[in-house]
Amino acid sequence: MIDKQTFSDIEREAMHERALELRQSKNTEADVLDKIAEMPANEAFLAMAIHRIVKEVAPKLKPKTWYSMPAYANDQGKVVLFFQSASKFKSRYSTLGFNDTAHLDSEDFWATSFAIREMTTEVEQQIRCLIKKSIS
Repeated sequence: MIDKQTFSDIEREAMHERALELRQSKNTEADVLDKIAEMPANEAFLAMAIHRIVKEVAPKLKPKTWYSMPAYANDQGKVVLFFQSASKFKSRYSTLGFNDTAHLDSEDFWATSFAIREMTTEVEQQIRCLIKKSIS
């Protein structure tokens, strides 16, 4: 039995949603778009921009939800990257995260998570480069 003090209400809700995702027979792009539509407008804008970039730069990645977040998986179904909205975890900023299936390795130390507050041309270019590198 998990002690209620171990996980926050938000974390328990995310785990519950992940369990529901695993029980679903399908987890499709439509599910991702539904999750994005539930976000506040500014976060939905960021998530849709990332969704568009992934589809352009890495069309082989499959959209799916992961702990109720928009995510993109490789051919083996392993999540490569995900978007975490700020409001979901009551955070100061949204995050673009990469799992260990992403090929971002750079010597002995590299970032796997990036704060994102606004989608500028420069930010979009950096995201494009990260996604390309993650699937190389």
